[in-house]
Amino acid sequence: MTQLTKSCKALLLSAALALPGLAFAAEPAMVKDGMYVDHKGMTLYTFAKDADGKSMCNDKCAANWPPLMAASGDKAMGEWTVIKRDDGSMQWAYDGKPLYTFVMDKKAGDMTGDGKMDGAWKVAKPD
Repeated sequence: MTQLTKSCKALLLSAALALPGLAFAAEPAMVKDGMYVDHKGMTLYTFAKDADGKSMCNDKCAANWPPLMAASGDKAMGEWTVIKRDDGSMQWAYDGKPLYTFVMDKKAGDMTGDGKMDGAWKVAKPD
């Protein structure tokens, strides 16, 4: 085997090993129609009672407003941060505001949670 062939194989192996890591570098949500949605296209919301990067939506609240969960290896990037919830799980936040979906939204694009609880729940939008 020539040195060039060995070098090419090493380079290909390095690239193959790096690719799975690159897949996780994507932002946890995306903008569609001027609002944030998860990767399934479901609307994301913020909760007015959350403060200082802490979620105040736990237990029964979190059953109705599922948090946008972060995986254990996820890291902050730009305005996206990972916060620790009361139960120890990790949740994505944008600009310090934890993000949630709403169980009554049945299909991508639904925004039935906007304005709930006298306006405490709002559709998450980019700055």
